[in-house]
Amino acid sequence: MSNEVTQLIDEIGSEMERLHAALERRADELRTTGGDPETATKLAKGADAMRDSGNLYVSWARHYAALSEGRAGAADEEDEADFSP
Repeated sequence: MSNEVTQLIDEIGSEMERLHAALERRADELRTTGGDPETATKLAKGADAMRDSGNLYVSWARHYAALSEGRAGAADEEDEADFSP
């Protein structure tokens, strides 16, 4: 991948991680300050959903970036690596 594309994809991934962490912190804050427990639970679940969808988004971005460079096989291998345990 080109440096620009790689950098942008990495930035998106980092920002999605930061968003997940911020939502988790807010859910914890609601729990510890006596906020609505149902809201805190929904927020924590939403944080996980955002993390998971962000990972999927970044995986597809890597896939298309690799395809744009004529590396279809590499794109498939990267996709598999993203979802391996």
